[in-house]
Amino acid sequence: MNPIELLDYAGVAVFAATGALAASRKELDIIGFLFLASVTGIGGGTLRDVILNLPVFWVANSGYVLICTVVAALVFFSAHRVESRYKLLLWLDAIGLAAFAVMGAAKGLAITGSPVVSVITGVLTATFGGILRDLLAGEPSVLLRPEIYVTAALAGAALFTLSDLVGMPALASSLLGFAAAFLVRGGALKFGWSFPAYKSRPGRRPEDIP
Repeated sequence: MNPIELLDYAGVAVFAATGALAASRKELDIIGFLFLASVTGIGGGTLRDVILNLPVFWVANSGYVLICTVVAALVFFSAHRVESRYKLLLWLDAIGLAAFAVMGAAKGLAITGSPVVSVITGVLTATFGGILRDLLAGEPSVLLRPEIYVTAALAGAALFTLSDLVGMPALASSLLGFAAAFLVRGGALKFGWSFPAYKSRPGRRPEDIP
């Protein structure tokens, strides 16, 4: 198994765990766990493959759905042992985001050869599953939290793409991209890194418009 494939499986498993943890916070039944784990684990990759006009990865290989199922069952029977499930959810999400930023970028680059498409597919793969999870579970969206999120995926996808284009080995490129995404997101969670927010101010009155 090459580094990209390993990150793909790891990303699905970790994101599936975050979906199952969200289900535990809402006290859903086992079917709810399976649904949220699967949507979160395969959602980003599904969007990526649709955009790239590829066979959807989990249709071609049902093992990904099996991973989501196993993870959901494990969390269902063990989530009560975790003291702060939301905190764990955020840190696992950071790991999944880093893995999928690299995996999505690698697939986009391999299919199109375009660095721009590579970065975009990396960001979408890394963020869309978490967005779906929060939307369906009624959790505060990761996009609406003040800490940096999408930028972390952007950093990981961009560094992987750049490293690959300059001829670095796949393992080194993958590790650099993963580390960049995780460190940016982890720093945001630990230290509250964020960009300046927009400050609302009164708009122009109709009579002031020439």
